[in-house]
Amino acid sequence: MTTPGAQHSPAQHSPRTRLLLEGPIARTLLKLAWPNVLVMLAQASTGLIETWWVSRLGNDALAGMALVFPGVMLMQMISGGAMGGGISSAIARALGAGRHDEANALVLHALVINIVLGAVCAALVLLFGPTLYRALGGEGASLDAALRYSNVVFAGNILLWVMNALASVIRGTGNMLVPALVICGGTVLLVPLSPCLIFGVGPFPALGVAGGGAALLVYYAGGLAVLAWYIASGRNLVHFRLVPLRWPLFRTILGVGAVAAISSLQTNLTVALTTALVGHGGGPDAVAGYGTGARLEYLLVPLVFGFGAPLVALVGTNIGAGQQERALRVALVGGAIAFAATEAIGLAAALFPEAWLGLFGAEPRMLATGAAYLRSVGPAYGFFGLGLALYFASQGAGRLFWPLAAGMTRMLIAVAGGWLMLRLTGSLGWMFAALAVGLVVYGLTLAVVVARGAWFKPAAVRATRAPSTRAA
Repeated sequence: MTTPGAQHSPAQHSPRTRLLLEGPIARTLLKLAWPNVLVMLAQASTGLIETWWVSRLGNDALAGMALVFPGVMLMQMISGGAMGGGISSAIARALGAGRHDEANALVLHALVINIVLGAVCAALVLLFGPTLYRALGGEGASLDAALRYSNVVFAGNILLWVMNALASVIRGTGNMLVPALVICGGTVLLVPLSPCLIFGVGPFPALGVAGGGAALLVYYAGGLAVLAWYIASGRNLVHFRLVPLRWPLFRTILGVGAVAAISSLQTNLTVALTTALVGHGGGPDAVAGYGTGARLEYLLVPLVFGFGAPLVALVGTNIGAGQQERALRVALVGGAIAFAATEAIGLAAALFPEAWLGLFGAEPRMLATGAAYLRSVGPAYGFFGLGLALYFASQGAGRLFWPLAAGMTRMLIAVAGGWLMLRLTGSLGWMFAALAVGLVVYGLTLAVVVARGAWFKPAAVRATRAPSTRAA
């Protein structure tokens, strides 16, 4: 199955692009994935270490940081995963089709998009932060700490967005190693820098909780500088070009990135609403147990992203080159690998829930609720991983209707079904069963529609054509 009129002969591609077009699928995917998995482990470790240092300042500082953390995570998910996927997908498809000038022009458009979005998000949080954090429960010293941390982090929010734009540009060429090395190098810098700025070690000022935010900005600025240097040096497959801004190129990125951002919001909204249901049905201790269990579900997202970024490049490049059958095989192989990895974690958590929950506390009610959640939902984690992998593959194909629809279905089953089960039975166990059903439906829906060729309907084929052609 090929796209009529593929614009470039594989023999004319660079060795890196030919690997994406011709290399053994599973081996190539695993080769590209390991740097990203390493990055995700490094970032997760960094967050835990920084939280531990801030906890030395007391509970108010820890609570303040907890109020800001969801917003920081959302910025990372949208700038790196959602909009980053749109950037990588657009560049991969352009390279696969041999449109190098278009791929170069996309770099500037990607930077413009992320600078504007980063500035808008920063302005909103800086203006409405106090209202937001009060609504989340902040008050007194914890609210003061949240604002001190938040004002620093969001004042430099553009640095995060630009760093992720540049990393996504490089990943779109199939190069996962350079962004991984830069981010891991930044982690090595961040681990000692954070306590120096928090506590005032040596020549550094003691900034308190704001020091943790300042260390993050140093990390973002350093990563941005190194990635920009790499692209400007000519080592990357695509380069900076000063070109007239064109709406078709913005649309190519936003057509994937904006829809993917909605998917990120769905994930966070589902967890927020189900947390509210648990609180209503079981009280604060049950919320603590559910939140601790669900934290493991959150950790599956960066794990699958380790495979997701290569899937975007592989699928996008093959779609661009007209190799539809190979793009589909890439997606299904990636989905199978993600299913196996996440299902293994879920089954282990279901069999030994105390091994995870015990890391965070020993309160009996928390342990009981968390264990009930993991025993019900853990065995469905594989379907969550399957769905996430196919979501990333769909980014590469520029086709996100079905991931969005499947995410909405999952949210409705989890929230509406969970509410109904709780109302009918009064049991959190039945509510957790609804959450598990939502994950199974999410993964299976995407597997069936992708395997049946939903990407290759006429609308999808139009989406992969050159922007200049569509504009004409």
